[in-house]
Amino acid sequence: MNQSSNRHKPLSQQSPNSNQHSTEKLDIWQQDQTKPEPIVSKDLDTNLEYLRKRFGHSSDLVTRQFVIHTSIQMRVAIVYIDGLANQDIIQEDIIQQLMRDELQASNMSKEQLIRYITEHFLPVGGVQVLSDWNTLISNMLLGQSVLMLHGTNQMVTMSTIGGNSRSIDEPNTDVVIRGPREGFIEVLRTNTALIRRRIRNPDLWLETMQIGTATQTNVSIMYMKSIAPDNVVNEVRSRLKKIELDAVLESGYIEKCIEDQNWTPFPTVFTTERPDSAAANLLEGKVVILVDGTPFVLVVPVVFNQFFQVVEDYYSRYDISTALRILRLIIFFISFIGPSFYIAATTYHQEMIPTWLLISLLTQLEATPFSGFTEAILMEIMFEILREAGVRLPKAIGPAVSIVGALVIGQASVQAGLVSPAMVIVVSVTAISSFATPSFHLAISARLLRFVLMVSAATLGLFGIIMTLIIICAHLCSLRSFGVPYMSPFTSTLRTNHEDSLFFLPRWLTYMKPKLSKSNSPVK
Repeated sequence: MNQSSNRHKPLSQQSPNSNQHSTEKLDIWQQDQTKPEPIVSKDLDTNLEYLRKRFGHSSDLVTRQFVIHTSIQMRVAIVYIDGLANQDIIQEDIIQQLMRDELQASNMSKEQLIRYITEHFLPVGGVQVLSDWNTLISNMLLGQSVLMLHGTNQMVTMSTIGGNSRSIDEPNTDVVIRGPREGFIEVLRTNTALIRRRIRNPDLWLETMQIGTATQTNVSIMYMKSIAPDNVVNEVRSRLKKIELDAVLESGYIEKCIEDQNWTPFPTVFTTERPDSAAANLLEGKVVILVDGTPFVLVVPVVFNQFFQVVEDYYSRYDISTALRILRLIIFFISFIGPSFYIAATTYHQEMIPTWLLISLLTQLEATPFSGFTEAILMEIMFEILREAGVRLPKAIGPAVSIVGALVIGQASVQAGLVSPAMVIVVSVTAISSFATPSFHLAISARLLRFVLMVSAATLGLFGIIMTLIIICAHLCSLRSFGVPYMSPFTSTLRTNHEDSLFFLPRWLTYMKPKLSKSNSPVK
């Protein structure tokens, strides 16, 4: 009774004995993973029983015992985890191959027989002969299968990675009108292949490591050896190796551990779901970090201007792309300072408003019991609630509830005299502008800092807004992403860093690669 009730309590409320017991189990597990455990027994049944106990007699651990024909009949077994391994490859290419043919190995030892089998009877890739339990179990958890022979402590692992996964589909976050419709999925090898399809170059290097004491998640870094600076690649590799976490379930775990500064609302790591966007960043000398189990890959280093660029800019005319980039920057500032500017103008600086407009606004404000700041706070909080509700609701009713809820609440608030119609318009335009920002993480930063600017506007008017913007600009200039200034290329005097910043120049005017690249060859 005590154990069942303690199981549902938070960790902080559980008994010290349970915490100590779980800590001891974790320490034992970590010790088993760090220290190699050699395979001692040569008995097939003993080794199979050890594997079953190691996996807790899990039902997804599949064992298939059969006999291969040599000079004497020898018992062997294939062991794999159901759902991670491809059963068709195991059945057709391994089991049938070994059971159908007779091995001409009359005078061979068991070790020689293993080598003979791997060279002549296993038409699969990734074949390894192992005598270490930890490495063998790690390979099984990756989807590989194990061939075990009676009379030897050496086992063969084979690459039979398979299982069900989501098909390649159009990404949901980085939506474009013109461009590829492929997006990353949750399988690491599929994501690396999508990038290699676009960059068919041996200089595209890939390094993989396992992070997470409990999850052993595969994390890969990709970079162009001839383009990416060595100091950036070494810094990314060093930060990843220093991560000490029990679990890595998404790339956000990695992002929090490798970013330069945590105490900032602005993102210093770029995320994308598009293979063409990742390939374009690789060709600019940046490093792409891929995490197994998530379609969101990380790109470092990143600059502030990159969050206003979309891959569709490079597929359209340069004049249209330039106009859209400038429009996105204007939209970002509207979502950033819209409500605060309205509060400052109506509260402290009425002389800035035209007379006919001021009379209309004062007429509306007289019918409301709250100040402009209180109205803005109430409406912003209400829109944030609707936004979160629309995201969490099922897709079939989420958009409908968001639209109907906004209309009903806005109209009802105006008719009840709680807020003015002008305030509803300002907050609505601000909310729509935040959706138009290409980067979701940058839009969240603007949503948070919007409340700070509203408080500054209600306190000191335009002077408070200007002081807050100066502090934000100084903070942006102090940020760095893996050694690269966050506000570059705006702070750079080199022409090559301005060719693809705010204004998108045509290809025939593009001269050199960005400064981040260690290659100075023309990009034409």
